[in-house]
Amino acid sequence: MSTTVGDYVLQRLRDWGVDHVFGYAGDGINGLLSAWQRADNQPRFVQARHEEMSAFQAVGYAKFTGRVGVCTATSGPGAIHLLNGLYDAKLDHVPVVAIVGQTARSAMGGSYQQEVDLHTLFKDVASEYCETVMVAEQLPNVLDRAIRIATARRSVTALIIPSDLQELEYTPPSHAFKMVPSSTDLSWSAPVPAADQLDRAAEILNAGSKVAILVGQGARGAVDELTELAELTGAGVAKALLGKDVLSDELPWVTGSIGLLGTRPSYELMTDCDTLLVVGSNFPYSQFLPEFGQARGIQIDLDPTMIGMRYPFEVNLVGDAARTLRALIPLVQQKEDRSWRSGVEDKVARWWEVMDRRAHTSADPINPELVFHELSGRLPSNAILAADSGSAANWYARHIRIRGDMRGSLSGTLATMGPGVPYVIGAKFGLPDRPGYALVGDGAMQMNGLNELITIAKYWRDWADPRLVVAVLHNNDLNQVTWELRAMGGSPQFLPSQELPEFPYAGYAKLLGLHGVTAEKPEEVVPAWEEALRADRPCVVEFRTDPAVPPIPPHATWDQLEKALESIVRGDSDRGAMIKEGFKSKVQEFLPGK
Repeated sequence: MSTTVGDYVLQRLRDWGVDHVFGYAGDGINGLLSAWQRADNQPRFVQARHEEMSAFQAVGYAKFTGRVGVCTATSGPGAIHLLNGLYDAKLDHVPVVAIVGQTARSAMGGSYQQEVDLHTLFKDVASEYCETVMVAEQLPNVLDRAIRIATARRSVTALIIPSDLQELEYTPPSHAFKMVPSSTDLSWSAPVPAADQLDRAAEILNAGSKVAILVGQGARGAVDELTELAELTGAGVAKALLGKDVLSDELPWVTGSIGLLGTRPSYELMTDCDTLLVVGSNFPYSQFLPEFGQARGIQIDLDPTMIGMRYPFEVNLVGDAARTLRALIPLVQQKEDRSWRSGVEDKVARWWEVMDRRAHTSADPINPELVFHELSGRLPSNAILAADSGSAANWYARHIRIRGDMRGSLSGTLATMGPGVPYVIGAKFGLPDRPGYALVGDGAMQMNGLNELITIAKYWRDWADPRLVVAVLHNNDLNQVTWELRAMGGSPQFLPSQELPEFPYAGYAKLLGLHGVTAEKPEEVVPAWEEALRADRPCVVEFRTDPAVPPIPPHATWDQLEKALESIVRGDSDRGAMIKEGFKSKVQEFLPGK
């Protein structure tokens, strides 16, 4: 039997070591689906409930494994549905390849059913590389380049294959004019800046007395080097949210997350420092960095197109984080005065006391901070965590203490709703022996998390470790937007847009054959977590939380506080509870330490 183009595409994916493709069927990829059947489902086709979820699963797979994620969909509507997940990958610099169908070549340009100008559709999200295969000889080159470019540039690429071509016999490129052969090897050397540039950076670090380091996901492979440099300089280290899992929160000089969802120690680290080193991060909110002119700045990043942004850095080092730091460390002098470091550590210790008190502040019925606080210490040291966008991200950022080999992520730059559950599903296929935890609000759960419980029910028995816990904050409110209305616009809660319908999340999980747990009182939080964590199958644990507990950052501006007060005056539906809970949460920061 001859090899079809569809057969060859799957063979080439196998040659690249691709073991899973996340997708949804449609006649625009029938040739590929037939090839999958002949290939005994290798690489494995993972069926989501919606193409957007397939893209999110590919993103989660890529984020947590470090390998390229691959997703597929049919022409027209299927390809369109992929876009949100693909933009999530692009904006968070995650390597994902989309393989999509197209109407038959003979019908292209004829306003045929499901014909969409896919080049125009994908030209932004897959701006690094987007190609349509018109003849078999274009393969393997276009597929190889899609994988190589996505991996090297940590971005999205797209391959469009017309439906009729998928079923034709594969003909390789010949040794001839205008033929482009290809290969699958993928290896390169990580760059290190020149010696004179490293000298300039060392001079700045040696001259400073109050050094702050900000790390992002690009520093994930440089833990030992970051630790050594922080000890030499006496620095405190803050973490961008996508880099939350870079360093352990058990280190006393790690101040935690930075920004709107960040911690007070990170905020004060930036406002008080005289030297700033940013490693592997393009944290966009410059208002949370030191005042311009206050600190001398250095940035280290692998991507030369993203260097020198956000702050007036004196030295911009293009290079791999670990290798660059390794070359820099011998040039850095040990600081004898440790008063700056001691002050940072005191603030971090006090912050965790504040978080403990805030978590145990009474609410009606359950304080959402208590939910995350009680989970943190119970997590296995190899846990995989995904927080959804919304107020859940606030509590994840502030209460979950990373330790051991924990990995955590969320939609950082796009901040889209809905990736929490599919992220963890994608991760479970790439790392089936590690437990996964999705931390989501009821808005995201109703948007698409409920449907992906069906996907979990379909596949969980195939995972070496069946543990996958979906925690739902059940407050019947689009809580983050409600608070943004209050704090940014001074608007009262607009119930027609914010109020969510009632739904039995744990009960629905049980209908699917999964485990379900509900906690409706504060004293039920710990037993609910313990039951969920020891379940022998995926579990939905539903917490009835109070929407009036404010996710306003501890360093909220007076303007934000005034706007929140304006919403009260204008008649917020939850104004009484908001005043009460906001006051109780804020006052914890001013109580004396334990």
